[in-house]
Amino acid sequence: MGGATTNLPVVCEKIKASSSASNVYRADGLKFQGEQRVAVTDRRTVGVTRRKSWQRAFAMRLFATDIIVVICAVFGSQLLWFGFAPVELVAEGGLDLETSYFTVSVILVVAWMLILDIFATRDHKVIGSGTLEYKRVADATFLLFGLFAIFAYLFKLEVARGYFLTALPVGLVVLALSRWSWRQWLRKNQAAGGYLSRALLLGERQKSTHVAQTIMRTPGSGLLLVGALTQPETVHNGPIHGVPILGGYDDLLRAVDEAQADTVILTGADKINPAVMRRIGWQLDAHDIELIVAPALTDIAGPRIHARPVAGLPLIHVSYPAFEGARRWTKRSFDVVTSSLLILLSSPVLIGVAIAVKRSSPGDIIYRQVRVGRTGDVFGMLKFRSMVQNADDQLESLLDAQGTSDKPLFKVTNDPRITPVGLFIRKFSLDELPQLFNVLRGEMSLVGPRPQRAAEVALYDDAAHRRLIMKPGMSGLWQVSGRSNLSWEDSIRLDLYYVENWSLTADILILWRTFRAVARPEGAV
Repeated sequence: MGGATTNLPVVCEKIKASSSASNVYRADGLKFQGEQRVAVTDRRTVGVTRRKSWQRAFAMRLFATDIIVVICAVFGSQLLWFGFAPVELVAEGGLDLETSYFTVSVILVVAWMLILDIFATRDHKVIGSGTLEYKRVADATFLLFGLFAIFAYLFKLEVARGYFLTALPVGLVVLALSRWSWRQWLRKNQAAGGYLSRALLLGERQKSTHVAQTIMRTPGSGLLLVGALTQPETVHNGPIHGVPILGGYDDLLRAVDEAQADTVILTGADKINPAVMRRIGWQLDAHDIELIVAPALTDIAGPRIHARPVAGLPLIHVSYPAFEGARRWTKRSFDVVTSSLLILLSSPVLIGVAIAVKRSSPGDIIYRQVRVGRTGDVFGMLKFRSMVQNADDQLESLLDAQGTSDKPLFKVTNDPRITPVGLFIRKFSLDELPQLFNVLRGEMSLVGPRPQRAAEVALYDDAAHRRLIMKPGMSGLWQVSGRSNLSWEDSIRLDLYYVENWSLTADILILWRTFRAVARPEGAV
């Protein structure tokens, strides 16, 4: 507490000075001096103005797209079922209604847009990354049509089923696709340096390093780290993971001003006690600077985190991962239905690849490789043969030659065993299509951790063994995040994140990203 007492007067004095009557700022960048309003050119507001401008512009783009999609879905459904002829709404219970389906469509459009707004689907905190944006859009849509159905049932209205059969699914799918399209547009602009929040790190060096590493390795975070403030004794120790040090804790206001920051990320520090933290929050609020508190929690998704205020303390409850009962049944049902459909749709491709493999070189068409599945059970993973016959006999010598025989990921660079046909089918992941039958048999899942050999599992540490909680997948976070270009540590980290935070929504998004990764292959061989 001695260190906290040392810093408290300085910070409080700065807050008091900047909050005096001679320096009161409005949100629009104006300062009041008595009865006179004077324009202020304060660099401290430049970052905030920039952030609010792009957030407002992006929200308007989402609003315009949403209303176009909703109108097309609702009125398109009406035209599909009734054409252009006006149709009166009928109530069986004798309710006197002098209205038409056109009016119902207008009300539905307005209600849909309102509920999307109520669910904060265009809030800047959820757009751009993660699944929460899509979840809110889906929740809002299902709630609207649920209330619509209840209202029609209570008042015995013969509302056309077309709204539920076409407007609901089409509208929801196109809304999700439009949000995804805007997200890709946003990320391209962020990669070019626009549409970013300029953030300062505030906290101890070690904790700030962890936060900086996590943000920088995550594309689409929307945060640009422009500086860091840390304990005075380590200010001259150099940048924090490439982020320049702008001073100590007492330099917060000056650093915000100089870096034109619009966000401060509090990473944690013993010298910043609750009283100082509260006053820092007040000061940042006065300048419309966003404050983000980064707890010491790693790789935990939102659904497992539950905040509960107790006596003014925002306590965070973390649920342990559970994959039993309904959750396991849901994933298995999804695997069976989807794999069956994919086998049916890809049957011409399966036949074509089988013929090409048979003609490419002597040997079997299907290659069966022993892999480790859930809880350590072994199974035969099926693939189209992409190498010469008996290629496994050459693996150990090739690994020794490139000096990687002791590494967990047994990958051979520029593998000479791969046939020309094998090179093509591996590039587009066609060699993995027979694994759909592994999924159908329950040995694998469509999405899951990377299936690995027994020799690789033998090199696991305690953390890596948690990957075996779930069945290995044909695809996973490892595949859509770099595939074979990933290091062993990154592969394990992604697999553990998936296991700890599984959701059906995440599976669907990973499959969608898998199709994109296959269409634009990188690191597949």
